[in-house]
This record gives sequence, structure tokens and C-alpha cells, in this order.
Amino acid sequence: MGIVLNQSFKNTITTYLGFGIGAINTLFLYTNFLSDQYYGLVAFLLSAANIMMPFMAFGVHNAIVKFYSTFKSKNSINSFLTLMLFLPLVFIIPTGIIGYFAYDAIVNWLSSENQIVENYVWHIFILAVSMAYFEIFFAWTKVQMQTVFGNLMKEVFHRVCIMLLLFAVYFNWLTVDNFIISLVGVYVVRVIIMKLYAYSVRFPKLKFQKLDNQSSILKYSTLMIIAGSVAMLILDIDKFMIGLMLPDIEQVAYYSVAIFIATVIAVPQRAMHQIMLPLTAKYLNEKDYVALEDLYKRSSMTLLVVSGFIFLLIILNINQLYEILPSEFTGGLFAVLIVSLAKLYDNSLGNNNAILFNSDYYKMVLLFGVLLAIMAIVLNAIFIPVYGIEGSAFATFLAVFIYNTIKIIFVKRKFNMLPFTLSSTKIVVTLIVLSIAFYFWDFPFHPVVNIILKSMLIGLIYSMVIYKLNVSEDISNQIKKYLRLK
Repeated sequence: MGIVLNQSFKNTITTYLGFGIGAINTLFLYTNFLSDQYYGLVAFLLSAANIMMPFMAFGVHNAIVKFYSTFKSKNSINSFLTLMLFLPLVFIIPTGIIGYFAYDAIVNWLSSENQIVENYVWHIFILAVSMAYFEIFFAWTKVQMQTVFGNLMKEVFHRVCIMLLLFAVYFNWLTVDNFIISLVGVYVVRVIIMKLYAYSVRFPKLKFQKLDNQSSILKYSTLMIIAGSVAMLILDIDKFMIGLMLPDIEQVAYYSVAIFIATVIAVPQRAMHQIMLPLTAKYLNEKDYVALEDLYKRSSMTLLVVSGFIFLLIILNINQLYEILPSEFTGGLFAVLIVSLAKLYDNSLGNNNAILFNSDYYKMVLLFGVLLAIMAIVLNAIFIPVYGIEGSAFATFLAVFIYNTIKIIFVKRKFNMLPFTLSSTKIVVTLIVLSIAFYFWDFPFHPVVNIILKSMLIGLIYSMVIYKLNVSEDISNQIKKYLRLK
């Protein structure tokens, strides 16, 4: 247990550190050191690569984690890892060949609205392959119970490098074109470092031998391609389609800043997920549905309170934050508000995803995910041409709202439990009242000073209200601890 707690703590620190560096890059360096057009281009390239990544990885990073512990002999382990190393090439090589011979057609499609994209199509392919094999080598170390270095590389390394590259652009040490090439190089270097570390943890011994459960592994990997693709589509399809459908690629930059701000709400869910996943699996395996329902409600309550506070900080400070950013980015205000609501609803589901993925109904989750991806694409295609980035934000909100509602209904029907209680209503009402009370009120100071003072005031009032409402014993105990209440 000690190694799990130790590595979980270190991973939490590096995740927040990486997020902080990413915030500086996204909100201040990109917006001031690159033109809006090139910032939009970078966001488009990374989004396209993220969408391709699950196919390039072929679900291998998930398969390594799931099946590695089932092999006991050295020969079977070596055969399994050899398969995992080479399986992604089944997709990567044909994709590269198709890309080579159909290059002009692909370029014409991707750059139909923005000609600037046409010189960077191969960059997407290299980024996608680098991202895919990074996840594979990270999974290679996970099964050896070594996650700290991989998480550092995943969350911090590339963001620090990009920060340095952005300063190099600012001081005219790099042209913008060289910056984009160097950015691709960062992802390539990252996967090489991760590979060397993975091999230092367990060096591969190539052994090409058929495994007894090979068909199960291939079937699972294929399903994980779908699951991974759905997850990436949900995260990046909006930015990709904005770049594909709108003539001004800088709109991707404006939207990316708005989405990054709203995504802050999801950070607590990512941190809690590492704890909720094994607990949920344990209760499901033991068929302890009383404990499962308790965890469902408690996780929902905790995440609703914590993410609700972050939601307040975002929407009540957003106008002041946009005063610090270049004026062009203020067009993403509606996107911040509507996507923040979607993220808040997502967090309020607690360990809903963990219940579904660890139950016998995980295939239904994949089906729901595919429907969500299709719905997101269709809604974006409808709303983007008419309303631009605001339309994309609304499409994302609508798709996430419908998807999450379906998941709540499904868990209710199969397990007869809901995440919400009367206390959930109290929290929502509190959020509405505080939002109305503070949205149009600010201190008459510099925006940064205003944000700090207003956040402190909101934090104090919110904590006291939540404590007085007694929505959760766990939360009340934490408030007592930090505010030294009796």
C-alpha cells in the first residue's frame, strides 16, 4: 500500500504542476508570442493528432495493463510484450502508405478552408505516432509499478519544453515555422526518453510465439481503439471541426483558450478517479451494492462541491481574466460558460464511469460512447457554420448533457441507484445564488488583484454556506480541519 500512496501523491503533484505550466502557456505565452493564426494552427495540429492517436496505438496501452499480470512464465511475458510492441504497426504502416499516395487528396481536404494547414499534414502523422508509442511505453512501466517518471513526462516535460520554445520565438531565436517543427520534435524526444526508461525498467526480449489468449487480447485491443477514439473525439473533435469548417483558423485559438479555462473544473475528477476506480471494482466484484451506492453518492457530492467551487471561481472572474488576455480572445466568453456547465454536470456523476467500465455492461458504455461521438460530430456540423465557436461550445454541451443523462438512467435501471440526493439540490441552489450575486460585482482594482480578492471572498462565503448546510460529513470534516472550526 505504501508504494501506491507514495506514487499517487507524487503523480498528483506532477499533474497539478503540469496543469499550471499549461495554463501559463495557453493563457499568456501562446496568446502573446504567436499570432492568432499560428496559435490556431498549433491547436488544430495537436487536436488532429490526438484524434488519430488511439488508432495508432491500436489499444495496446490498455491491453498491456489488463493482460500483463495474467502471464506467469518468462516466455509468455516476452511473447506478450513483443506482440504489444509490433501490433500498432498493423495500423501505422498502412496509414503511412495511404498518406503517401493520397497525400494531395488529404491536403486538399484538411486545408480546404485554411491554406496554412497544407504544409503541416505530415506533422500530424508524426505527432500521432509519437503520442501513441508514448502511451505504450508508459503502460510498460505501469505494470512494473513504476508510474512517477512516466507521469512527469506525460504532464510536465513537453509543457516545459514548449514554454522554452515560445520564449525562443519571442526573442527571435526561432521562426514560427521552426517552432512548429521543434514542437513536433519535443513529442518525438519525449517518446524516445520514455522508451529508454521503459527498457531500463524491463528490457524486452523479442519472442514471436502465439499466445493462448491471443484472440481475447486482439478483441480487447480493438474495443479499446473504439473507446479511446470516442474519448479523444469528445475532447478534440470541436477544435478539429472548427479548423476544418471555418475560414479563420485563429478561431481555433480563441476556442482553445476558452476550453482550457473550462477544463480546470475536470481536474478534481481526474485526481479522484485514481482512488474511485479500484474501490468501485472491489465493491462490484464483491457484489457489495450497499457500499457501492454509498460511494456513488459520496463521490458525486464531493465532486459537486469541489468542482462547483471551481465553477464559481471561473464564471465570476472570467470577465476580469479576459481583461488580461488580448482582446481578440474575449469572443470565447460564451464557450467558457456553457462548457463549464457541461464539465460541472460531468463531475456531478461521481464514479458513474467507474461503475460502468468495471461492470459486465462495459460494452454498452462503448456503444453509448460511439453514439456520443456521432452526435458530437453531427451537432458541430450543424452549429459551427451558423454560430462559429459559440455553436461548437453549445454542441459540446448538448452532446455531454445527453450522454451523461443516458448513463445516469442506465445505472439506475441496472443497479437501482442514483448519485443525487437532497443535498445535491442544496449545492446547485447555492451555486445559482452566488453566481447571480457576484457576477456583476467586482473590486475597483487591477484585474489580477480583483481576481485574488474576489476569489478569497467567494471561497470564504462558499465554505461557510456548505458547512452550514451540512451536505456531507466528509466535506464538513475537511472544512473544520482547514478553517479550524469546532
